[in-house]
Amino acid sequence: MPLPSEVDLGTLYGASAADSGFPPGPLGDFGEGDGEEADDLPLVPPVRLLEREELAAAALRVPLFERAIRLARWVGPRRPVDEWGELDPGLQARAAIDLGFGEGEEGVDAVVRAWVLAVDLELIAVGDSAEDGGGEVAAVTDGVEALEQGDPETVLTAWESAASIVAGITVEAELDLGDLAEGADTEAVAGSGEEETEEEYAQLEEAREQAEGLLDEALQVLYEARAFATTESEETVPLGVLSALLVVPDGEDPTEEMLGDITSVMVALDPMLQDLADIGILDYRPIDPSLFDESEDGSGAPELPTEPFDPDAPVEETEAARFGLARLTALGVHQVRQWLIEDGYDAPLIGDHARGTAAELLAGIAGSANVMPEEEIAEWLVGREPLAAAAELLAASRGNDLVGPIRRQFCALALGRLGEEVEPSVREALGDPHLTVLATAWLVEQGATDVVDPGRPVLLWSTVDQLAALLIDLGPEDETFLESVLQLVGTSAAEQYFAELWRVEHPYTTAVLEAIGEQHPDRATAKEARKAAYKARSRAGTQAK
Repeated sequence: MPLPSEVDLGTLYGASAADSGFPPGPLGDFGEGDGEEADDLPLVPPVRLLEREELAAAALRVPLFERAIRLARWVGPRRPVDEWGELDPGLQARAAIDLGFGEGEEGVDAVVRAWVLAVDLELIAVGDSAEDGGGEVAAVTDGVEALEQGDPETVLTAWESAASIVAGITVEAELDLGDLAEGADTEAVAGSGEEETEEEYAQLEEAREQAEGLLDEALQVLYEARAFATTESEETVPLGVLSALLVVPDGEDPTEEMLGDITSVMVALDPMLQDLADIGILDYRPIDPSLFDESEDGSGAPELPTEPFDPDAPVEETEAARFGLARLTALGVHQVRQWLIEDGYDAPLIGDHARGTAAELLAGIAGSANVMPEEEIAEWLVGREPLAAAAELLAASRGNDLVGPIRRQFCALALGRLGEEVEPSVREALGDPHLTVLATAWLVEQGATDVVDPGRPVLLWSTVDQLAALLIDLGPEDETFLESVLQLVGTSAAEQYFAELWRVEHPYTTAVLEAIGEQHPDRATAKEARKAAYKARSRAGTQAK
């Protein structure tokens, strides 16, 4: 059976960084985001969360968390423990049977893991007992009763602590298994009981930062996948895709040279993601253990593929799934968002801008970089009477100010979600020169045949307005902007057209003409646009004096 690095890239990854359908990870090298100012942090897309009552109920169903609570209750007021504060093997086996954790080694392992978590959560207290001549005993704490009562805030707070504990443990476990530094004495670095040197401590800290950074980046990619997905299958990311997104530069396909690094990331992430799955952060299908069998030559060393990578080759989904599949749960989305906020990120929720008036809605989505306009609009429309909602949106779209073009763009998006019952409100907007073309376009789409030509001045103003909205939203180099320029401007009679356009009283007239002059593929048209931009700029300067 081949190792991950012996399989062709198409099978291994199921996608590349360029065609996975998900944006690249928000950070570059491991830990790159550490110490950044809040304004410099990468944008985090908005997400939806379950209600806190639902999240708390889900937390109580997480096996590891639920076992920690039940084990603490089983401990009761007194159980003897050894000098390390742990149950002896006999009591571990008895607890596994009594609580239904399983038999044999599997059951004992479940008890050990639940014990560690229960002690760290202070559900079990370990201390001296006068009855046993000073020997140590364990006892259940009041925290268990509070959790058993099921208060959502209490449960969710405890689960959040459990998630952080497990994340910390899995990072430390990765340090024990990994190569901390070339030529390092790993036993000494990991803490063999001898005093650590300054160099060894530095190596340990560097390794810890790398492991934490790797896990953080992986979780952020999964968070973005969940945010942008429209189906559950799109929320699930093959481990190869996840690793490639962390290794391969944005917009590039993985090469054979990168395959070793990607495989190393996969191998490092696999146990960490399994641990996070145990605490309910992920749904995770780990790498098939048989894929780690020795290679054909018996050396156990990975062998890079010799065939060139073909990004267009068909992908065998069943085979790709054997290399691991990860998906954030609803609890996981909540917890990763909490961690992002703690790290200084702005991690918005869908609906943040949909709680006020139409003016607040349009201003909010126009002024936010990490926003999903369609989701916010859909949220705002819920429960509103369509005719009144359309009238409020149109009123909020008026104005020849700097944000007006974007407001009108989002108003048109919102009107597109409303049916023919809002026609009276739209017809009322025909008399406003800033809304005439918007309203006319909507009515024509609805099949109206009685709308009047708005006239040349209004059409010219609306041309600038529509291009300004795209310029603000996408930038001058975006293909959509260029396509709209070609559709609205064209190349015929450019001199006459721009002679009219530069006189339009719009705050973005100069900017639009400059962008056309930079991007239009026809040289003569681009030249006329630049000349018109100069005239518009001069005119604006004269008016300002």
